[in-house]
Amino acid sequence: MKTARTRTVSRLLAGVLMASALTGCSLMELARDCEGTETRVAEVGALGILDSRPDRATARQRSEEEAPQCYADSGDVVVSAGRTYAFPGARAEVAAHYREAARKDGWRPDPDAGPGELIFAKADMYLSVDFTRTGYGLTVLSFE
Repeated sequence: MKTARTRTVSRLLAGVLMASALTGCSLMELARDCEGTETRVAEVGALGILDSRPDRATARQRSEEEAPQCYADSGDVVVSAGRTYAFPGARAEVAAHYREAARKDGWRPDPDAGPGELIFAKADMYLSVDFTRTGYGLTVLSFE
Protein backbone atom coordinates (compact mmCIF):
# COMPACT_ATOMS: atom_id res chain seq x y z
CA MET A 1 0.00 0.00 0.00
CA LYS A 2 2.80 2.42 0.88
CA THR A 3 4.45 1.82 -2.51
CA ALA A 4 1.24 2.51 -4.43
CA ARG A 5 0.70 5.78 -2.54
CA THR A 6 4.31 6.85 -3.16
CA ARG A 7 3.93 6.06 -6.87
CA THR A 8 0.67 8.06 -7.06
CA VAL A 9 2.17 11.09 -5.33
CA SER A 10 5.25 10.88 -7.54
CA ARG A 11 3.10 10.79 -10.68
CA LEU A 12 1.01 13.76 -9.51
CA LEU A 13 4.11 15.78 -8.67
CA ALA A 14 5.71 14.89 -12.00
CA GLY A 15 2.53 15.98 -13.80
CA VAL A 16 2.41 19.31 -11.98
CA LEU A 17 6.10 19.96 -12.66
CA MET A 18 5.67 19.05 -16.34
CA ALA A 19 2.63 21.32 -16.68
CA SER A 20 4.44 24.21 -15.05
CA ALA A 21 7.45 23.71 -17.33
CA LEU A 22 5.28 23.56 -20.45
CA THR A 23 3.30 26.68 -19.53
CA GLY A 24 6.30 28.68 -18.39
CA CYS A 25 4.85 29.05 -14.88
CA SER A 26 6.65 28.11 -11.74
CA LEU A 27 4.83 26.66 -8.79
CA MET A 28 5.63 29.83 -6.82
CA GLU A 29 4.05 32.03 -9.51
CA LEU A 30 0.90 29.92 -9.50
CA ALA A 31 0.69 30.24 -5.74
CA ARG A 32 0.91 34.06 -5.67
CA ASP A 33 -2.08 35.74 -4.11
CA CYS A 34 -3.13 39.06 -2.60
CA GLU A 35 -1.73 38.35 0.84
CA GLY A 36 0.22 41.35 2.11
CA THR A 37 -1.11 43.84 -0.47
CA GLU A 38 -3.32 45.80 1.93
CA THR A 39 -0.99 48.82 2.00
CA ARG A 40 -0.69 48.88 -1.78
CA VAL A 41 -4.48 48.61 -2.18
CA ALA A 42 -4.91 51.64 0.11
CA GLU A 43 -2.22 53.61 -1.79
CA VAL A 44 -3.79 52.97 -5.19
CA GLY A 45 -7.25 53.84 -3.87
CA ALA A 46 -5.94 57.15 -2.52
CA LEU A 47 -4.28 58.35 -5.74
CA GLY A 48 -5.22 61.97 -6.34
CA ILE A 49 -5.71 61.47 -10.07
CA LEU A 50 -8.82 59.41 -9.31
CA ASP A 51 -10.48 62.42 -7.67
CA SER A 52 -9.33 64.90 -10.30
CA ARG A 53 -12.16 65.86 -12.64
CA PRO A 54 -13.10 68.57 -15.09
CA ASP A 55 -15.58 71.30 -14.13
CA ARG A 56 -19.20 70.09 -14.33
CA ALA A 57 -18.22 66.45 -13.76
CA THR A 58 -20.01 64.89 -10.80
CA ALA A 59 -18.95 61.76 -8.99
CA ARG A 60 -21.37 58.86 -9.11
CA GLN A 61 -21.88 56.55 -6.18
CA ARG A 62 -18.99 54.10 -6.15
CA SER A 63 -19.71 50.55 -7.16
CA GLU A 64 -18.08 47.48 -5.65
CA GLU A 65 -15.96 47.17 -8.82
CA GLU A 66 -14.49 50.64 -8.28
CA ALA A 67 -13.47 50.03 -4.66
CA PRO A 68 -9.73 49.58 -4.21
CA GLN A 69 -9.04 45.87 -4.36
CA CYS A 70 -6.55 43.18 -5.23
CA TYR A 71 -7.13 40.13 -7.34
CA ALA A 72 -4.90 37.27 -8.38
CA ASP A 73 -5.32 35.29 -11.58
CA SER A 74 -2.94 32.58 -12.78
CA GLY A 75 -0.06 34.03 -10.80
CA ASP A 76 -0.69 37.66 -11.78
CA VAL A 77 -1.46 39.98 -8.87
CA VAL A 78 -3.25 43.21 -9.78
CA VAL A 79 -4.38 46.08 -7.56
CA SER A 80 -7.13 48.27 -8.97
CA ALA A 81 -9.28 51.27 -8.09
CA GLY A 82 -11.74 53.33 -10.10
CA ARG A 83 -14.18 56.19 -10.22
CA THR A 84 -17.18 56.96 -12.41
CA TYR A 85 -18.29 60.48 -13.26
CA ALA A 86 -21.35 61.93 -14.96
CA PHE A 87 -20.37 64.63 -17.43
CA PRO A 88 -22.66 66.72 -19.65
CA GLY A 89 -19.85 68.11 -21.85
CA ALA A 90 -17.80 66.84 -24.75
CA ARG A 91 -15.36 63.95 -24.54
CA ALA A 92 -12.66 66.33 -25.78
CA GLU A 93 -13.00 68.33 -22.54
CA VAL A 94 -12.49 65.22 -20.45
CA ALA A 95 -9.52 64.13 -22.57
CA ALA A 96 -7.89 67.56 -22.31
CA HIS A 97 -8.40 67.62 -18.54
CA TYR A 98 -6.77 64.22 -17.98
CA ARG A 99 -3.92 64.82 -20.38
CA GLU A 100 -2.98 67.87 -18.31
CA ALA A 101 -3.77 66.41 -14.86
CA ALA A 102 -1.89 63.19 -15.63
CA ARG A 103 1.14 65.09 -16.96
CA LYS A 104 1.27 67.26 -13.80
CA ASP A 105 1.07 64.14 -11.64
CA GLY A 106 3.94 62.35 -13.41
CA TRP A 107 1.88 60.10 -15.68
CA ARG A 108 2.93 59.72 -19.32
CA PRO A 109 0.83 58.67 -22.32
CA ASP A 110 1.12 54.90 -22.79
CA PRO A 111 2.99 54.34 -26.06
CA ASP A 112 1.16 51.03 -26.52
CA ALA A 113 -2.30 52.63 -26.37
CA GLY A 114 -4.39 52.22 -29.48
CA PRO A 115 -5.89 55.04 -31.50
CA GLY A 116 -8.58 56.79 -29.51
CA GLU A 117 -7.54 55.18 -26.21
CA LEU A 118 -6.75 57.47 -23.32
CA ILE A 119 -4.21 55.48 -21.25
CA PHE A 120 -1.35 56.75 -19.11
CA ALA A 121 1.52 54.95 -17.39
CA LYS A 122 3.46 55.70 -14.21
CA ALA A 123 5.92 53.20 -12.73
CA ASP A 124 4.01 49.88 -12.52
CA MET A 125 0.58 51.53 -12.90
CA TYR A 126 -1.78 52.29 -15.76
CA LEU A 127 -4.59 54.85 -15.77
CA SER A 128 -7.35 54.50 -18.34
CA VAL A 129 -10.24 56.82 -19.14
CA ASP A 130 -13.23 55.05 -20.67
CA PHE A 131 -16.26 56.91 -21.93
CA THR A 132 -19.86 55.93 -21.32
CA ARG A 133 -23.07 57.32 -22.76
CA THR A 134 -23.49 59.80 -19.90
CA GLY A 135 -19.97 60.29 -18.60
CA TYR A 136 -16.75 58.42 -18.13
CA GLY A 137 -14.86 56.09 -15.84
CA LEU A 138 -11.30 56.10 -14.53
CA THR A 139 -9.45 52.92 -13.66
CA VAL A 140 -5.97 52.52 -12.21
CA LEU A 141 -4.30 49.12 -12.42
CA SER A 142 -1.07 48.33 -10.59
CA PHE A 143 0.72 45.10 -11.42
CA GLU A 144 2.52 43.60 -8.43
